[in-house]
Amino acid sequence: MRFDLTDLRLFCDVIDAGSITHGAERSALALAAASTRIRGMEQTLGAPLLTRSRRGVTPTPAGLMLLKHARTILDQSARLREDLGAFAEGAAGEVRLLANTNALTEFLPEALSKFLADHPHVSVDLEERLSDEIVGLIAEGVGDVGIVAGTVDVGALEAFPFRTDRFVVVTAKGHPLATRDAVTFGEVLDCDLVGLDRASSLQRFLAGKAAREGRPLRLRVQLRSFDAVCRLVECGVGVGIVPRTTALRSAKTMSLAVVELTDDWALRDLTIVVRGFAELRPYARDLVESLRA
Repeated sequence: MRFDLTDLRLFCDVIDAGSITHGAERSALALAAASTRIRGMEQTLGAPLLTRSRRGVTPTPAGLMLLKHARTILDQSARLREDLGAFAEGAAGEVRLLANTNALTEFLPEALSKFLADHPHVSVDLEERLSDEIVGLIAEGVGDVGIVAGTVDVGALEAFPFRTDRFVVVTAKGHPLATRDAVTFGEVLDCDLVGLDRASSLQRFLAGKAAREGRPLRLRVQLRSFDAVCRLVECGVGVGIVPRTTALRSAKTMSLAVVELTDDWALRDLTIVVRGFAELRPYARDLVESLRA
């Protein structure tokens, strides 16, 4: 049985993406080449690795076993490159960082800029995910470092404090909620909303909270950033839920009211998670230390 590193990386990408098409894109392979490689792996093994359906692909029991070993081999290969690369002048490395929406938009731009300036030969592969997804992916070895909401159970992962923020409601000055000191999420659901696009982890989180209350999100428009949300809110399109840091910054230049959100989940202690700090590659350890500082 002989699988090369390209096969293993492709298989992991296919499982993570949920389809051969998107997995091929992640691996920078043509779809035909990716499909041929997957079929070749199944023929070599003598068993199917994927269950195929209209919705995509899922791993078979054999596929799950291959996935486990593939991630271990790829991780060891990356460690080998970085450890040996440390002896080369101008050595380069990459750290995969998974973060929720709040961390990604409010805190990481400044924190990462310092780290990248101090480590000119290191790149960071940054991906936005839901906090509970991040915990699972870090535990599986898909990512090196994660940043999650402090309310999430991190299990056996090592955790370090990162930042604290709170979600608040922003409204135009003339909106009925603008005179309130605080509101519940249930009351916000009575209003038209301006939110982030459906792919954002925060928007999926809020949609889940609304579903638990048996209510829909009355989204009028979906945008790519919190700053854009605030601009549309100022125009009276609807109300928004954004981090307090964003709201206070935007309120300095926009005609906005900032209203406290009383739900427990609105307070966001952000936490750095890793499988094991001592097991991280040197560049990943440096990133954790930089973020903590």
